[in-house]
Amino acid sequence: MLLSFFMAEIKNKFPENVAGKYYVDRECISCDACYMAAPQNFAMNEDDGHAYVKKQPEGSVEEDQCRDAMEGCPVFAIGNDGATK
Repeated sequence: MLLSFFMAEIKNKFPENVAGKYYVDRECISCDACYMAAPQNFAMNEDDGHAYVKKQPEGSVEEDQCRDAMEGCPVFAIGNDGATK
């Protein structure tokens, strides 16, 4: 899959990301696309101007929303490392 080639890098993720499989890395341009797709899971750091994962998805609806956010990120700043914790 082409998307996985351009996915975010875990070594560059922001420290605010909660532990789990989804994260936002330093490529974020603060466009709000992830927050619009999954507002219960993403938040914006207004001081530094970037998004981060505030809550890992619970259930299929939130999982779908986080996946949509990742696929809709214009700069591929959202990653999914597959971890469950």
